[in-house]
Amino acid sequence: MKCTTCGKKEGLTAEQRSLLAALAAAAVSVGAKEIAVLSGLDAKMVSCGLKSLKEKSLVESPARCRYAITAAGLDACES
Repeated sequence: MKCTTCGKKEGLTAEQRSLLAALAAAAVSVGAKEIAVLSGLDAKMVSCGLKSLKEKSLVESPARCRYAITAAGLDACES
């Protein structure tokens, strides 16, 4: 089923900002379940949010099922 809550919206949603903050706080790449715990969001929302953040090049996946924030993501998180 296609994600419709956090997809191709202009700018960042509150959930996406929360995901970026959680990734910025993590010292290493982390999995979706760890991000859910750090951000306090539902795992399904985390999965959807990571997909859209990855498409916006704010998050990268250095290894399968692991995520890290990019320099552009850090800039977006700070603004």
